[in-house]
Amino acid sequence: MSDISLATLAEGKPVRIEKNGESICVARIGAEVFAIGDVCSHSDASLSEGDIADFKIECWLHGAEFDLRTGEALTPPAVAPVKTYPVTIDGDSVTVEM
Repeated sequence: MSDISLATLAEGKPVRIEKNGESICVARIGAEVFAIGDVCSHSDASLSEGDIADFKIECWLHGAEFDLRTGEALTPPAVAPVKTYPVTIDGDSVTVEM
């Protein structure tokens, strides 16, 4: 069973999904799809409400940026990374692995 359909993932528009009790931010960049923990490591803010540029997502609350590929915190005030999840794409089905 897929978590989300590829057709519903607009380029550069993150989407929040819930899986196994965890909030996950899913984002499409070109043909690739990335999944990271949805909660900013600096404060309790949803990353899926942020803006994407290149392979970075910016937290809407304080502007911390994270690398969608690695979860690494790229700019203050965040210093801790967020969790990343493997993603598999099968046709139109996108599945986030837990």
